[in-house]
Amino acid sequence: MEKKTFHGAETFNGRTEQLKEYLRRLGTGEALESVRADFVKQFSDVEASEIMQAEQKLLKEGTPLTEVQKLCDVHSALFHGATKEERIANAEKEVEASRKRIANAEDGADASLKREKLQEELAKREKFEKKEYSDKHTKAAELIAIVGHPLYTFTKENEALAELLKQFKESRSEELLLKIRDLSVHYAKKGDLLYPQLKVKYGISGPSDVMWTVDDEIRDDLGILMKESPRSADWNTRLDGVLKRVEEMIYKEQNILFPICAVNFTEDEWKGIYQDAKDYAVCFGAEPEVWDRAENVGRSEFGWRRSADGQQGSAGQKDAAGEIVMPGGHMTLEQLTALLNTVPLEISFIDTENINRFFNEGPKVFKRPAMAIDREVFSCHPPKIEPMVRAIIEDFRNNKRNRVPVWMEKGGRTMLVTYMAVRDKNGKYLGTAEFVQDMEFAKEHFGK
Repeated sequence: MEKKTFHGAETFNGRTEQLKEYLRRLGTGEALESVRADFVKQFSDVEASEIMQAEQKLLKEGTPLTEVQKLCDVHSALFHGATKEERIANAEKEVEASRKRIANAEDGADASLKREKLQEELAKREKFEKKEYSDKHTKAAELIAIVGHPLYTFTKENEALAELLKQFKESRSEELLLKIRDLSVHYAKKGDLLYPQLKVKYGISGPSDVMWTVDDEIRDDLGILMKESPRSADWNTRLDGVLKRVEEMIYKEQNILFPICAVNFTEDEWKGIYQDAKDYAVCFGAEPEVWDRAENVGRSEFGWRRSADGQQGSAGQKDAAGEIVMPGGHMTLEQLTALLNTVPLEISFIDTENINRFFNEGPKVFKRPAMAIDREVFSCHPPKIEPMVRAIIEDFRNNKRNRVPVWMEKGGRTMLVTYMAVRDKNGKYLGTAEFVQDMEFAKEHFGK
């Protein structure tokens, strides 16, 4: 059968109208699987890039970006049922097409900012070394085979998650569903340790722009479902839709994300990821194992500091007596470090160039990998959070605000995240501080 394409305007407009109809059906609550089935019938014989063109037309016509993003779910149906090689190739096209679609989206007042951001990204990409990807799956397999290596652990977690999904389909056990929710830990590790490194160090933003968003949607949707009752037929249908996305994400990690990381990351970077991963809880019962080559490497080796000339240098500058002199007194580096680690807050400092400069040490609710030091702060936040962070920092920079408190629930505990502008005596903006405080003690005190 001759392959269909979007060569003619009439055909193109017809495809666009079909996509609009799929969005309308999803918007009215129709089950994803029902829409997916019709989508496969109509679009299984066209390229992912051609569907991207139709989606782009929807955006230009005013369809909200959040609505068009829903097509990522039915779009992924394209690579189901083909050979493994074809599934991998089409999945990769899907991620890149989705990244371009989101980056190019015309979205009202934000259009100019998005275009500017895209231009900056493309300009940066030209500066990155071009890598050879023909052997990426071989390189990934080699790293996955190393006991204790981060890709070994990620894969071990995916295998355990896949088994839990299989068992749940057979039993519909609530206990298994609770174990599946450990995916929030697995996704957090990807979001903190893999996506930002690919985007900032290697100019590869597809996983960050697309997969990170899907991770958040899966986690949030599953959390919402777990809070609902009764567990009706509709509830089970919605749950199956979310778990289907989980299965697809496992596939994309193993065949897209991990091979890309394997080609790009150096051994030192993998060692840093190995050390930073120790801050995260065990998920799916997949206990991490020791990677001998990285186990005895100090974490401080991966938390780079800049000296006065902007180059990597020592952790602090001392006076002749070996102390750090400040207007309020003087302390040794050891004393100052211990003091900042004793304060019952998670502390972060971002400089005037929006670069992470400092995190205090110790257990944290919001993980801060040592490798994030000297990395742009925006790269450390999921795409849906980034606009808020940018707006807060710009308001601080322009003297519109000095403090922004954000209350939230995290892990069943009430947390207060406070962003504050850091200024000198003359009011000059020096950077932004973030303080995270567990407020359960206040609830207990005032609840007596």
